[in-house]
Amino acid sequence: MTTSDGDAGRSARQQGKRALAGAAVLREDVTEAIRTAVFEELAAVGYARMSIEGIARRAGVGKTAVYRRWRSKLHLVLDLVSALAVQGLPTPDTGSLEGDLRLLYEVTSRALRHPVASQVIPDLQAEAARNPEIEAALQKALREGQHGVASGIVAQAVARGELRAGVAEELALDLMSGPLYWRAVVVRGELPKGYLGALATATAAALKAL
Repeated sequence: MTTSDGDAGRSARQQGKRALAGAAVLREDVTEAIRTAVFEELAAVGYARMSIEGIARRAGVGKTAVYRRWRSKLHLVLDLVSALAVQGLPTPDTGSLEGDLRLLYEVTSRALRHPVASQVIPDLQAEAARNPEIEAALQKALREGQHGVASGIVAQAVARGELRAGVAEELALDLMSGPLYWRAVVVRGELPKGYLGALATATAAALKAL
C-alpha cells in the first residue's frame, strides 16, 4: 500500500501534535513560586547551605519542577541575579537634580532595607569572592542595574542646565550610589532622620562640582 504526500503530511502533523502534547509545560505560577523560594532560602540559610531540596520544599513543588527550569542552584541564582539587572529601577523625573536624587535614594533605601535583600546581598557578595560566575552576575545586577538610572538622571540635569555636558558617568554613578550603599549594606545601621535629604543635597553639589 502506498502513502500519498497528503497522507504523509497528515501523519507528520499528528506526530508533531503528539510530541507537543507529551512535552512538559512549564507553568509560570510554579516558576514564580520557585523564584520567591530561592530568595527566601538564601535569606534563611545562605548560598552555601542552600539546596534544591530546600528550595522545592519551600516552594511546595517537587525537585523535578526545579530541575526542569535550572540544572543547578548556581544557574538558578545566576538567572535570578541577572534578571535584577534587566529590571533595574525607573529613572526619577521630579524636575530637579536634587529631587531626582532624593526620590532615587528613597526607593533604593527601601529596597536595600528589605529583610530579604539585607540578608541576600551580603551573602552573595561573600560568595562572589570565591565564585567568578556569581561575581560577574552580581556586578551586573548591582552596577549595571544602576547605570541606566544614573545616566538618565545626569542627562535630565544636563538638559535642564543643572550640570554641564560631558560629566563622567562612572564617577557620577559612584557619587550617586556609593554613600547610601555603604550605610545600608556595609554599616547596616538605621539611617538618621533627614539623612536621605541631606545626602541628595550633598550629592547634587558634588555632581555640579565635577
